[in-house]
Amino acid sequence: MNSKSRWQLALSLITCLLIMISISVIRSQKIFGHEFSQQPETEFNEPQRTLNDGTVVISTHDMTKDIMGYAGPIPLEIEIKDGIITSIKAMRNSETPSFLRRVEQSQVFKQWIGLNIEEALKTKVDAVSGATLSSEAVITGIQRGLQYAQSAQVDKVHSINKLFNIKTISALMVVLLAAILPLFIRSSRYRTIQLILNIVVLGFWSGSFISYSLMMNYLSNGVQIWGAIVPLIMLFVVVVYPLFGKSNYYCNWICPLGSLQELVGKCTSKKYNPSPFWYKTLNYFRQGLWALLMIFMWCGVLFSWMDYELFTAFMFEQASWIVLSLATLFVALSLFVGRPYCRFVCPTGSLFKIYQKNK
Repeated sequence: MNSKSRWQLALSLITCLLIMISISVIRSQKIFGHEFSQQPETEFNEPQRTLNDGTVVISTHDMTKDIMGYAGPIPLEIEIKDGIITSIKAMRNSETPSFLRRVEQSQVFKQWIGLNIEEALKTKVDAVSGATLSSEAVITGIQRGLQYAQSAQVDKVHSINKLFNIKTISALMVVLLAAILPLFIRSSRYRTIQLILNIVVLGFWSGSFISYSLMMNYLSNGVQIWGAIVPLIMLFVVVVYPLFGKSNYYCNWICPLGSLQELVGKCTSKKYNPSPFWYKTLNYFRQGLWALLMIFMWCGVLFSWMDYELFTAFMFEQASWIVLSLATLFVALSLFVGRPYCRFVCPTGSLFKIYQKNK
């Protein structure tokens, strides 16, 4: 690739970034954690206040800005009366509603109710299966709030600690394999192995993939590098590899949803190839869908569509029935048409194609 082409890609990248930043500001009034609007008068962000009946209310708003759920921090209000925890609730946040709802419906909040601060700090609470990131953010937030209430120094649990667990290490190894080995190895057998690893480890086990929701989270709230090491490597591949002639590399070699469609497609030898007319029509549909969704978000509406990207089907315990049904449909279609969701629908992929100047 010559320098002129690289400059064109760089300008395309800047354009896409400006598009995403503008949507992030419209959606959350924040960019990289900096807030552009005042909080509503009904919401209190002071670390501690006392109600008329003597109840002490701890707000974790400023204590947990570095703790990310799936789509952003989850600030909490903890009410303590006569030394006993009486209530814990989530404040205004940008977390994916279905994920947070699963945490709220679990026993996570209830396990601290009725305990004094010392007992609560000794309580070990497990993350909620199917909403791991959200529940871990809530649990850590409660612990910090209680530490503050106990007038102890709040020891921030840095995101680097998340790096040292088997799930993250496994995901890191798989994404590095996918990012490096295919540059040197040309083997259909190896490709099949990589597809399986992407699906099992990146998809179903660790839930690691790039989506609009993830990118909005990073743009709105900033990035804790070590806690987000796997998605950041994926984004590096998306941004840097096309500069060296490797367009669509993430979609072809790393994305777990694309890998699942391709692997299922290997079960049949014959595929239906759309005629040039239908191929062009479906391609226009994908481009038009992406443009329509962007217009809606620029108008400040319909941000919830991001919760329905099919990537969340890998987190099947909390994914909506709509997502699961659509994911099943497109995976079934991949028996007859190569990667149908990737080629004709995916909004995240459409954004990448704009940057990479691919139709």
